[in-house]
Amino acid sequence: MRLHINEMIDRSRFGAFHFSIIFWCFFIILMDGYDVVIYGSVVPSLMEEWGISTVTAGAIGSYSAAGTAVGAIIFGLLADKIGRKKVIIICTVMFSLFTALSPFAGGPVLFAILRVIAGLGLGGVMPNVIALSTEYAPKKIRGAIVSFIFCGYSIGAIAAALFSKSLLPTVGWKPIFWIAALPLLALPFLAKQLPESANFLLAKGKEAEVKKILGKLNPKLSLSQDVVLAKPAAKAPGSPLVKLFENKLALSTIMFWISCFSCFVLIYAMNVWLPKLMVEAGYSLSNSLLFVVALNMGAIVGTIAFGRLTDKFGFKKVMVPLYFGGALALAAVGLTNNTVLAYVLIGIIGAASIGVQNISNAFVSQFYRPEIRSTGVGAAMAFGRVGGIFAPTFVGILLTMNLSAQMNFTLLGTAALLGGIAILFVQEKHAYYRPDEATETESSTPSSTPEINHSV
Repeated sequence: MRLHINEMIDRSRFGAFHFSIIFWCFFIILMDGYDVVIYGSVVPSLMEEWGISTVTAGAIGSYSAAGTAVGAIIFGLLADKIGRKKVIIICTVMFSLFTALSPFAGGPVLFAILRVIAGLGLGGVMPNVIALSTEYAPKKIRGAIVSFIFCGYSIGAIAAALFSKSLLPTVGWKPIFWIAALPLLALPFLAKQLPESANFLLAKGKEAEVKKILGKLNPKLSLSQDVVLAKPAAKAPGSPLVKLFENKLALSTIMFWISCFSCFVLIYAMNVWLPKLMVEAGYSLSNSLLFVVALNMGAIVGTIAFGRLTDKFGFKKVMVPLYFGGALALAAVGLTNNTVLAYVLIGIIGAASIGVQNISNAFVSQFYRPEIRSTGVGAAMAFGRVGGIFAPTFVGILLTMNLSAQMNFTLLGTAALLGGIAILFVQEKHAYYRPDEATETESSTPSSTPEINHSV
């Protein structure tokens, strides 16, 4: 008898096996978010201690972003050869260890090198964590699980801001980086409890290991010796990247790339420079760090609340107003002297940057056919990371020009405006999946997929 493991996972019931995967993936993404944001939290302190300019501080942020871009490519390819689990562990060690070593740098040069190496791990871990959690999530709650894990990034960012607010005035910036070593203590548990990709194991002919995973997935499952697990289908010939521009997809592909670029400009500009920008706007450093909390609270609310609205209204009708709302919020935040209103506006910016990017990942993944889906998401994210490299240095240069706070934020708002315009030009009529058609199909066509017997 031949069994398809993906179908078994799709129809599996949520249990301890799934909870374990979600817990550790959430923890890794949380620490990923913590490591990315702590640099922005301590930038004012580093500039004062080392006497570096805003351009140099921005360049360090750009170098780190470049490391994440390279890491995403290198470890994406390596995962196909050695497996996602090993890559996740390697990347976790890299970003934890080299972030924790950063305080021992005597100056900006060695500090930047350590941040770049940490960036390699940060860039490689997120796509593999998301891919692994997606593979093992039951189909009915897959979107909810991935969204929840993505929220770990924002919670990690909030933790970075709160730790910085508490520790900076008393013990300085160095202990904030040492906290990043926490995942190193969890490595034995990660190695034991995270499973390897079942599809990777099958492709390598390791059916026995897959059957052990199935036993954890469903403890009541009994597999006889004559059961054969179907191997994943071979990849279609031709470059998947070229297929993103075929069948009238070219315009939408380019628009997705521009949108992702715009999102990453906002995300990295806010992550690296928000405390400094708010200090320039007249707020204290302590209050400025709380704006990082507001930014990521907005991201969490935006991901969960607006993500659900896409099921009802479609992606474009949710993302475009969010982008434009973010542009207006950025223009307004430099004008107000009301602290409460400023927190609200920063929360909207969080929903219009990190929140929109989380929603965009779902949009892109559903837009393309299954055989080019991962390529579509990966290409958009890769192009977006160029925005992450550009943004920290760009804002650093802006701060040397002694512009008003309103002008600094308004110029950043053009990125949100560009992203909204790009999404407007995405042609949903050429998408693989359209909500209106899916709804009609589900209401008129009965399911033809047979139930899987879990006692074989």
